[in-house]
Amino acid sequence: MTNLHTHQSTNQKYTEIVNVYPWEFHENDKYMSIGIHPWYIDEQRLAEDLKTIENQMSNPKFMAIGECGLDKRIEIPFTLQEEIFKQQLQLAQQYKKPVIIHCVNAYQEVMVLKKSLKITIPLIIHGFSKGLTLANDLIANGFYLSFGKYLLLNDDLGQVLKLLPLDKCFLETDNSQFSLDEIYDKASEILNIDKNNLIERQKNNFEKVFLQK
Repeated sequence: MTNLHTHQSTNQKYTEIVNVYPWEFHENDKYMSIGIHPWYIDEQRLAEDLKTIENQMSNPKFMAIGECGLDKRIEIPFTLQEEIFKQQLQLAQQYKKPVIIHCVNAYQEVMVLKKSLKITIPLIIHGFSKGLTLANDLIANGFYLSFGKYLLLNDDLGQVLKLLPLDKCFLETDNSQFSLDEIYDKASEILNIDKNNLIERQKNNFEKVFLQK
């Protein structure tokens, strides 16, 4: 099974992208993403963090920049969040790396940044939990969506997933209490497809976006 985003590797047999913060980077044998999360912005460490990200661009295990993004529910100034997110998007575009995005109440701003910066690399909104109108708008603007624990907590979200193109959707555990098996079981039930079929299609999505197969 493929896990788009997790904070802790749970199974060596899974194809996982493990989230790593720049200041705690260490080599591991799993695929990883490295990014400056808006919650943990430290201006005094910013140059060093960005350098750590850039230094790992040639690492074959480095799949994406992230998670990074925008969050209107935190006290860190939104203009500062935008500037740091913008720098990471530009770095991703320069090195042709996908971006795993944390977004809270700032979807329009994320879409505007993608357009204004002329970003062409894949951008994935992780932990998506909103409605169908926004989901369709994001996909129409070239984004991918990743679904996790909220599929098991919100029946309405299942109806959203059901109506989206599966080649634009990923599955993830993030840091939830639910296992990847539980999330795949729920998604296969929602989509009314065999779990093995879902696993294969998620694998194809992963290879297309992250391995360019």
